[in-house]
Amino acid sequence: MIVLPTPVREAILERAREGDPEEICGVLGGEYEPDGRSRVRSQYPATNVAETPRTRYEIDPEEQLAIFDRIEDRGREIVGFYHSHPRGPPRPSATDAARATWPDRSYLIVSLEPLAVGSWRWRTAADGVDAPGDRFEREDLVVE
Repeated sequence: MIVLPTPVREAILERAREGDPEEICGVLGGEYEPDGRSRVRSQYPATNVAETPRTRYEIDPEEQLAIFDRIEDRGREIVGFYHSHPRGPPRPSATDAARATWPDRSYLIVSLEPLAVGSWRWRTAADGVDAPGDRFEREDLVVE
């Protein structure tokens, strides 16, 4: 489960609307719990540097490290990442799964058509879960 404050949700939705038709992206900071419950405290917008930003997102590695440092300096942890699918569903694409690299972290996905927000945890075979291979698992999203 991931707990997302309403103001953070609204800020991400506003960025997605402003970024349309391109995907927007960023990092979620807060309290990460390996048992599967995390609480977002803030979102850190990032520039989408993908070659095809209408259908992909990529955070510049240097910008990502700077965001990680900011999160750490504030005494928080990396809860996960977010991006938008302006014309797609709020679930991971095959490309999202191929590029996921943070085990047990949340990947929040915003869809503008239809307007929806979904969250998924990236699980790897090393997680000790019975299902084979690396995959996304839908997680409960609580907005408060």
